Order: sequence, then structure tokens, then C-alpha cells
Amino acid sequence: MSDLNFGGLILGLATFLTIGFFHPIVIKAEYYFGVKCWWAFALCGILTSIASLFVANWVVSSILGVFSFSCFWSILELFQQRERVRKGWFPKNPNRK
Repeated sequence: MSDLNFGGLILGLATFLTIGFFHPIVIKAEYYFGVKCWWAFALCGILTSIASLFVANWVVSSILGVFSFSCFWSILELFQQRERVRKGWFPKNPNRK
């Protein structure tokens, strides 16, 4: 067992969980804030990108990189979610102008 390298499996699992984590966040963010919250995803992505440069452990650094680019991808998804709401595929927040 000590000869096995679990880093790839850990990174794969972390990527899977990160994508699953961001899916409902994008939906809720668009519902409550609209697309004007895109900057929060950008800021989070920038900060975790910088953090990944300073972490010595390659698995943790890779997970931070996956997280940061998931934040960047969520900006695109936020604008696409607005279109999905416009088409009626997702509910529109009646309290938001």
C-alpha cells in the first residue's frame, strides 16, 4: 500500500466535488443577486490562483487551481443561467428588479 500514489485520485475527487459544489451556487447567486455578483467569483478565482502558487504540496496546489478556474468558469455560467431563466427553464426571483 505504501507504493501507491493517491494524489491523482484525490485530485479527481476534488475536481468532481468542486464542480458539483459550484452548480447550485451559480443557480442561487443568479436567483438572489443576478449577474452583478460576477466580481465575487472573479475575486475568489484570483485569490485562489495566487494561493495555489505559494502552496508547496502539489495536490493542495492543484486543488486550489481547480477551485480557482471553477470560479472563473462560474462567471460564464452565471450569464448563461440568466439566459436559462429568461427562457423559463429556471424560476425568476419575483423580489429582484
